[in-house]
Amino acid sequence: MSLKQLIKKCSKNDTQAQSELYQLFSSKLFSVCLKYSRNYAEAEDNLQDAFLTIFSKIAQYRDKGSFEGWLKRITINTALQRYRSQGVFEIVNEEFIEDVELDIDDNDISIDFLLKIIQELPDRYRLIFNMYVLDGYSHHEIAEMLSISMGTSKSNLARARKILIEKIEDYKARLNSQSL
Repeated sequence: MSLKQLIKKCSKNDTQAQSELYQLFSSKLFSVCLKYSRNYAEAEDNLQDAFLTIFSKIAQYRDKGSFEGWLKRITINTALQRYRSQGVFEIVNEEFIEDVELDIDDNDISIDFLLKIIQELPDRYRLIFNMYVLDGYSHHEIAEMLSISMGTSKSNLARARKILIEKIEDYKARLNSQSL
């Protein structure tokens, strides 16, 4: 069955088609949920909620742009809804934003360590970092999606990068002291 046929059947609440769509995309969307969740259990909840939204809105998909991109956007928005009402973002004055570059040498640290320290970031920093660095959203888009200012987005990204740099430097220092 083609993707178009699958979407059409899902829009008619065909449970077998919904199950097939879930099987096709759940692992990719779960990895998105993991990036935007505090832990594995919350990611599972976000995935479940995202698919409920996907199935209720699938008839609205108009075959413009990639279907996978549409699914991903719904999944990200579902995860972000948990944070919007919690006030996890600090409003900041844009004049005091320090831009911090995060330069990582792939030979120095493992991807597992990097993912671990990103997951350990406070919610507001992790969300902005993931949206900007990993998913390619602009500060304008992030500000709109999270109902915050662009300055808040930029500030939280800079703080996330600063924390990650400190953790990477600490990690490298521990490695160097162990090798002596």
